[in-house]
Formats: sequence, structure tokens, C-alpha cells
Amino acid sequence: MADVQKTFALAVGVVLLLLGLLGFVLSSPLLGLFGVNALQNVLHLLGGALGLYFGYKGNAKAFNLWLGVVALVVGLLWFLVPALLTDLLAINLEISVLHVLLGLVSISVAYFVKG
Repeated sequence: MADVQKTFALAVGVVLLLLGLLGFVLSSPLLGLFGVNALQNVLHLLGGALGLYFGYKGNAKAFNLWLGVVALVVGLLWFLVPALLTDLLAINLEISVLHVLLGLVSISVAYFVKG
């Protein structure tokens, strides 16, 4: 079952890297829904690199847990102070819902998938 932890971390890492790269290439929102800006792109690239690193180095559970916490906090924070995240990271409702879902799934993988 530890392979699920690793696979999840690697898959999320690849997706985050692609989002970061696409964000720099596209000037309009991804899929017409998800806003992008340079800071958000850099954070996605950093998160993706960490996912790949920890996935390959055998510490995927820690990555999945911290990814979940960060994604959940960012997602919920938008509902409390939307203007801050909208101005700083171009985060909107759709991205916030996605962050909450990613956070819940990541934390679930970290806690409920046994090694």
C-alpha cells in the first residue's frame, strides 16, 4: 500500500509541474476557470518538484500530509478573505473548491493508506 502514497505524490507532482509551466505559457485562465499569475506558477512548480523529490525518496506520506494541509488552508482561507488571495495569487472560487478537495484527498491518502 505504500506504493499508493508514492504514486499519489508523484502524480500530484507531475500535475503541479504542468500547471506551473502552463501558467507561464497561457495568459488567460486555465480551462476558462482557473486564474493564473507568476507567483502561483512558481508555487505550483515548487510543489511539483517537492512531490517528485519526496515521492522518489520514499517520504511520500509526509508530502501528501503537508500538501493536504497547505491546500486545505489555502482553499478555506479564500472563503474567509477572498480579496487577499484573489489579489495575491489570482485564486477564485473554482480554485478554492479544487484546493479544498485536493486537501481532503491528500490528507486522506496520508492518514488512511497504510504502509
